[in-house]
Amino acid sequence: MPEFQIQIERLTDEPDRFEFAASGHWWVEREGTTQDKPCVVEAPFLFDMVASRCRDEVLIEGDIKGRVGLECSRCARRYPHVLHDTYRLVLTPAKDHESTDPEGERGLAQNGVCLGEDLEAGLYRGPVIRLDDFLGEAIALAMPIQPLCDEACLGICPHCGVDRNGVGRNGTDVREKGQGPAAACDCEDERIESPFAVLASLKPELGSEEGE
Repeated sequence: MPEFQIQIERLTDEPDRFEFAASGHWWVEREGTTQDKPCVVEAPFLFDMVASRCRDEVLIEGDIKGRVGLECSRCARRYPHVLHDTYRLVLTPAKDHESTDPEGERGLAQNGVCLGEDLEAGLYRGPVIRLDDFLGEAIALAMPIQPLCDEACLGICPHCGVDRNGVGRNGTDVREKGQGPAAACDCEDERIESPFAVLASLKPELGSEEGE
């Protein structure tokens, strides 16, 4: 397991640079692999970080890069997604009399860090802080809420289940045969008629009755 740790006593007001790398094995051990989390790490996560200390406060900021295989929310095909995001964390010392919730106490005891709800502020205690939980949360926040293989993805036909981007029922790409994406499906979209359409059709009849 990688050790993402920083020694507080070595930090000064001059930013000190750190580089960490996390493999897919590390991510799987943290998050697990379930149908609700169809994510495959295709390249290690790289963390470029600078840390400094001003009196008792610690400032940590940097960026994260990586590549994961995600399932498109429209067509359900897996595609490579490049992660690139920034993060910033300000830590203040946790006083002995300061009370935190049980999870916060666990973080201070195990990692020397208690993260806030917004993940941009927190508390630290002791000479060494371990950033495993923070970097794990940074990866989770960098993941797209609705993954898309392409902004122009046409998705799956709700009638026949064919990928409208050009993938046929047997999984073959019909675009290889010189056909456009529409060739994958010839279903017509069903348009739901407005519930007020009936009233609109009755209006001429009512008008004619009033004129009589």
